[in-house]
Amino acid sequence: MLMICSYDLKGEVLFSHPLCAKIETAAGQSFTLPAINEVSLLRETRQAAKLEIIVNGRTVIEELICDGALVATPAGSTAYNLSANGPILPLDSPLLALTPISPFRPRRWKGAILPDRYLVRINILESDKRPVSAVADQREIRDISWVEVALDRNRNLTLLFDPEHALDDRIAMEQFIT
Repeated sequence: MLMICSYDLKGEVLFSHPLCAKIETAAGQSFTLPAINEVSLLRETRQAAKLEIIVNGRTVIEELICDGALVATPAGSTAYNLSANGPILPLDSPLLALTPISPFRPRRWKGAILPDRYLVRINILESDKRPVSAVADQREIRDISWVEVALDRNRNLTLLFDPEHALDDRIAMEQFIT
């Protein structure tokens, strides 16, 4: 959950938690990576990725054919998530954005807004034929089998902003730019 408060009348403080991505490769290697903005999955070849989406242990999409998918925090919702037509999330909202990247099937699925207490697991289908990489902010792991993404409540982030350039206001106003 993000909280915004005034700090010494000179700046604005943003308290938040990063994402934690648990990743397993096709070769069986395991990685745990933090991400402040998002965790994205991207196809590695010309073939579209085939992904199974599981939220809190429940399969919600059996087969998503796409270029990839991402899970974004409110802070990251105006970055890659917005470019992929995902929603802008208010900074103080306890939400995550789950956004497909260039989805082919199901055609009408535009993504989901989830409570930040949810666990998102993405399994790679046909990973030998359709390899996928996972990127946590800027660190990439190639040829993955699956990734689990959740908010890491054991890590705290404190960000300071100039009150004349408040990030929460800029993000809210971003929704009205045409």
